[in-house]
Amino acid sequence: MLKCRTVWKKLAPLARDSSTLCRQDVRRAGLNNGSAVRVPAAHMSSGSAGGGGENKLYVLLVGAACLGGGIYAYRTVKGDQQRYMERMAEISSRPHKAASQKTAVPAQSEPPAAAATETGTVPEPKPGAAPSPEEPSPAAPGAEAAAPSETTEPPPADEPVVEASPEEAAEPPAAPVVEEEPAPPSEPSPVELTEPPPAPVEESEPTAAAETPAAEPAEPQPDVVAQSAVDSTPASTKVPSHAPYLLIGGGTASFAAARSIRARDPGARVLIITNEPDLPYMRPPLSKELWFSDDPSVTETLRFKQWNGKERSIYFQPQSFYIQPEELNSAENGGVAVLTGKKVIHMDVRGNKVKLDDDTEILYDKCLIATGGVPRNLQAIERAGEKVTKRTTLFRKIEDFKSLDKVSRNAKSITIIGGGFLGSELACALGRRSADFDLEVIQMFPEKGNMGKVLPEYLSNWTTEKVKKEGVKIISEALVKSVTYKDDKLEIQLKDGRLVKTDHIVAAVGLEPNVDLAKSAGLEVDSDFGGFRVNAELQARSNIWVAGDAACFYDIRLGRRRVEHHDHAVVSGRLAGENMTGASKPYWHQSMFWSDLGPDVGYEAIGIVDSSLPTVGVFAKATAKDTPKAATEKSGTGIRSESETEDTAVSPVASSTPAPAVEQQRDNYGKGVIFYLRDKVVVGIILWNVFNRMPIARKIIKDGEEHADLNEVAKLFNIHED
Repeated sequence: MLKCRTVWKKLAPLARDSSTLCRQDVRRAGLNNGSAVRVPAAHMSSGSAGGGGENKLYVLLVGAACLGGGIYAYRTVKGDQQRYMERMAEISSRPHKAASQKTAVPAQSEPPAAAATETGTVPEPKPGAAPSPEEPSPAAPGAEAAAPSETTEPPPADEPVVEASPEEAAEPPAAPVVEEEPAPPSEPSPVELTEPPPAPVEESEPTAAAETPAAEPAEPQPDVVAQSAVDSTPASTKVPSHAPYLLIGGGTASFAAARSIRARDPGARVLIITNEPDLPYMRPPLSKELWFSDDPSVTETLRFKQWNGKERSIYFQPQSFYIQPEELNSAENGGVAVLTGKKVIHMDVRGNKVKLDDDTEILYDKCLIATGGVPRNLQAIERAGEKVTKRTTLFRKIEDFKSLDKVSRNAKSITIIGGGFLGSELACALGRRSADFDLEVIQMFPEKGNMGKVLPEYLSNWTTEKVKKEGVKIISEALVKSVTYKDDKLEIQLKDGRLVKTDHIVAAVGLEPNVDLAKSAGLEVDSDFGGFRVNAELQARSNIWVAGDAACFYDIRLGRRRVEHHDHAVVSGRLAGENMTGASKPYWHQSMFWSDLGPDVGYEAIGIVDSSLPTVGVFAKATAKDTPKAATEKSGTGIRSESETEDTAVSPVASSTPAPAVEQQRDNYGKGVIFYLRDKVVVGIILWNVFNRMPIARKIIKDGEEHADLNEVAKLFNIHED
């Protein structure tokens, strides 16, 4: 059009001059000849008459220019209209693309509105280019979101999906659609990791993404969070070549860091890489509440009722919370993407890149190592052969829970090796099933009683009797010599000559921190506690942080430590995420952990709890409210590390109720407080069936003072109140 306008400006004066001369010649000829009017040839120039050839040439030029300009304008308008319709077709087909990548459950596809916003730009229709009848006319954003089922239908055959042309890519976007980002909280708490916030979560997710039944829509929908990332991340997923924030590991610490990063930097692009096929989930329910579910399909839904009766999912967030990995660098407001089924096998800390097990390389700006740990196994089982290892479960992941659940419904006998937290929890859980499934449950350990490495001997013996009442056969002081497969049975030979025959073995003998990346990354591993050595800010190098089970950190009160519990993963992951965005905060938190022997007996612990240390226990008679179930019903939480945030221990008030005489509480360990001492200073505390008092215990350890009478200190926990 610009060319036509330029040509016309040059030719217009000539056309006006020729028109004026023609009129003058006609008038002059009429006056000279009277009635006989003879019109001479019109002159198209100011020169002499007789130039007809030049006149025709000018006429042809003007006509050709006008015709060319018209054709060019027509093609331009048609081209703009065609590109607009192709763009609209490409945008309308995106939900279908996302749905085709997710097998089985259509409800897990991204909401249509979110699919449009992830690109960041949606051109508006031009005034003169209306869509053809074959193409869908643009509708209001709410109209598209109101009919999500339409996004799963394949497009007609005559509507091929066309990528945007280079001309369109060069055009500036008109009225970009931008995701709404809520105001980031100043410091996310552990509650945020397990309970959905009251306001819409990041990425403007619909409230259907919430995990509690109260926040779910009235109409029945498929349980989106029950689906693993295997179904949502196809093998053909394009791996982004660069991630500003790269988190290695898909557990609690990694998810806590991702939430913390997004809270401080709402536009952050975070990539989580996990070798598991599942989205980030919490591990405690795998050995606790899931086993007490009445739902026969619990292994598929992975939803369970907490001790307080509320139902929730094991996953921190449903899939709609995350964006696809290939969209990480194009999403307008960033987001969190999870790359499942991939393992980082090499780190180049100088080049700021990692290599995956499929030789894919990813560059990063800042990296978090949250690789957790690997379950230990017994050497006797490892060298026993394939037939034994096939009938052995190293309990750690979702697939281990599903496998053991199936075994417990079909086997006649299961033997749990290990008397720690995990072994005792699984023993109680399976023991309650023993009567219904005609299942023999055996628990063996080298200690004299359950949790003998943690609890003082008298409390360990009491706990052992409790586990026996759940239907579990206890074999104490058992050291495994060998395991063989004979006559369709596993034979466990103990060093003292005892022989145990069983159908299946669960090895719950501890966790080995996963430090496979230490060698290639040149990171230091602690020789005493294992794990990556980090500084007070959880840094291993200038742009590398470590959190969770794999971090060996320095505790300002208790020295260098490594902790393998949920609360530590939450808090250390959160702090690492903050420091990755420039917070530079030291890790001063005293993390806690808890264990439940069913809904009636549970404890919370903090600090160093080692039965080899001197201990002082103060106990009282328990009431109906002194159980894990009652505690969660009162606080409204399911994970007790959340409930500890409700109270503070600024000025604890001791109970005025006098402590009962010692002889009245003999062998009655209904509830109480156990203090662990080192050099007469309290370094660890266990609250036995005492809940929501952890801030007080944390303050006692933080103060680091000697106490002349720990009975007086126990009054701070009000254990003698009914």
